[in-house]
Amino acid sequence: MTWVSIVLIGVGVADLVRTSLSRRRRLAAHLVGPLVVLVVALLSGVSRWPDGVALLLALGGCTLWTELSDRAQTTGRQAIWALTTLGGTLVGLLAFSGAATSPNGPLESWLGWADLPGMGEADSGRVLLLTGLALFNIATANIVVRLVLLAIGALRPDQLTASQQPQAADRLKGGRLLGPMERLVILGLGLAGQFGAAGLVIAAKGLLRFPEIQASARGSASPPGAGSTAGSANPALPGGTTTGTRTGPVGIDDVTEYFLVGSFVSWLLALASLAVAR
Repeated sequence: MTWVSIVLIGVGVADLVRTSLSRRRRLAAHLVGPLVVLVVALLSGVSRWPDGVALLLALGGCTLWTELSDRAQTTGRQAIWALTTLGGTLVGLLAFSGAATSPNGPLESWLGWADLPGMGEADSGRVLLLTGLALFNIATANIVVRLVLLAIGALRPDQLTASQQPQAADRLKGGRLLGPMERLVILGLGLAGQFGAAGLVIAAKGLLRFPEIQASARGSASPPGAGSTAGSANPALPGGTTTGTRTGPVGIDDVTEYFLVGSFVSWLLALASLAVAR
């Protein structure tokens, strides 16, 4: 899992950087990801020739993911290609992870010297994996959820939101903050063996969001035909390009779809991370 851990750390840091920067300064995120991958690989002491091949794949996958996902969020197009790039990179590295070198570089030496509280006998490979999964669930998972919502038309791309078009996301506040917190809690409780408590977190989200969804239902008296689905030409995009997004007022159906799809994708990512970590 060394290679997977390294690419998760690189992608996670890059996504964390670009979500905190304005669009004009997001070039930094394109540079940070590959740089972090290289630095973590050096600290991990991976040095065999298969590690070099995996490193090239990790660098290419990290760069492509940052570019394609950024473009998809802006235009609403090709979200599936961004998701395929990330998934293909991780699956490819995982498939040949048996050839990876066990981390034994400066990071291993530092962990043995530092004797960090709560780490016990954890080796550097375990530390890398948990760090990568935590970063993935904080930043990258939010982008994955957003791309899935864009792909099915439940969310409108940034090029439309800039023109003040209504969004289902406007009815449910705090998703970008609550999502990472929820996934980290599920991951942490799962690693501690508290699966029942993790299930309560999932149930609590539905209960907390229910009043907001009800309020959206009462306030969404939209005229017939509003919120029409994909396939219509969108004048907000150059040439009236078909994007697969909705136009018109936001109705209760839009809010419900946004909540259900976004929540289930977020939970699946948290559970997949837990399965990898265990």
